[in-house]
Amino acid sequence: MIKLYCFGESGNAYKAALPLSLSGLEWEAVKVDFFGGEARSPEYTALNNMAEVPVLVDGDVTISQSGVIQMYISEKTGKFGGTTKEEAREITRWMFWDNHKMSSQCGTQRFLMNFVPEDKRPKEVIAFNAGRLKAAFKTLDTALDGRDWLVGDGPSHADFSCCGYLFYPEPFGFDRKDWGNIDRWLSNIEQIDGWKHPYDLMPGRPSDRGL
Repeated sequence: MIKLYCFGESGNAYKAALPLSLSGLEWEAVKVDFFGGEARSPEYTALNNMAEVPVLVDGDVTISQSGVIQMYISEKTGKFGGTTKEEAREITRWMFWDNHKMSSQCGTQRFLMNFVPEDKRPKEVIAFNAGRLKAAFKTLDTALDGRDWLVGDGPSHADFSCCGYLFYPEPFGFDRKDWGNIDRWLSNIEQIDGWKHPYDLMPGRPSDRGL
């Protein structure tokens, strides 16, 4: 059975867990105690020398980085990777954009605003990230104008990548009601048969740590 090393608070892990769950493949989530330092342990870095989450293990195949895991899911199932070469390229374009322009900022902002002690939160950095995120949300909202999905006629890794952080309840400068097209698109994703919230799909949530 496929194992996905992950934890509930990780939007990057959710990018892999959601399509894995919807793909029909058999898999199980293995909790990584990220906040306890497990990702930097010798045992974990032997699994992934980048010391990051998620990691997928399928027999003798070990893959890190959510985008590469998404590609592997498509290789095994033929799902979510586009129906033409043109769609496949467009999906990859959105995955790269998300990684560079949106998820990196979402993850950093959410961490700084929620998981760092309040007296140690860098206000200038948070303000700077807020501007970058607003620009990213505008790009995504504009791209979804008149569209149900980012690429093609159904959900793809473009959608699963870009939605990775947008279902989390902790404040980080994103409010669905402010972005009509994104809100409608997230509702489309929620209506996919088998969809689960990241805290229901992967083990671990802030309340487990008293937050």
